[in-house]
Amino acid sequence: MTATAYPLTWPNRFPRARTPRDPGRFKTTLSSALKNVQDSLRLFAVDSGKKLEELVISSNVTLGVNRPKDPGVAVWFTWDGMQVCIAVDRYSSVESNLQAIHHIIEARRVELRHGTLALVRATFQGFLALPAPTKRTWWEVLGIGETATPEQIRSAYRSLASQHHPDKGGDHARMAEINLAYVEAGQSLYD
Repeated sequence: MTATAYPLTWPNRFPRARTPRDPGRFKTTLSSALKNVQDSLRLFAVDSGKKLEELVISSNVTLGVNRPKDPGVAVWFTWDGMQVCIAVDRYSSVESNLQAIHHIIEARRVELRHGTLALVRATFQGFLALPAPTKRTWWEVLGIGETATPEQIRSAYRSLASQHHPDKGGDHARMAEINLAYVEAGQSLYD
């Protein structure tokens, strides 16, 4: 699993919520919602008798920024050998999305109490995580070798930028990837 706690690693097959997002009615703080998710996962593992490992709670929250523009949360973990991702961005705050995930996990605990382990496994099939999006290396993005010269790096960057710049009909995300690769290439020259 290559999910990161920051920035948000959103699963490939989960669509994003439309904006404006629902404000939600949860009365919780960020720290309380985070604790609720962690406690629910711990209790779920105990209830199921199966290991829950490799937990990553991914969001755009960072030191000093607890109200990011993108409030989505994705909780990645491995349970009983299954890589699972529960991702919610329905609500306008990170704490509301975390609290929603807490309730989703609690619903699985109810299934365990009133159903069977097989029922929960079947339910988790909908949460099976495809591999997290992986980041390509700078030389892959620029289409050159890892040992390229500064001149080759510059030339590849200029060629790709002229093809993919949004002002020339290109894609913003692709151009951002190209720009980041160029910066990383420059940094690698000084490592």
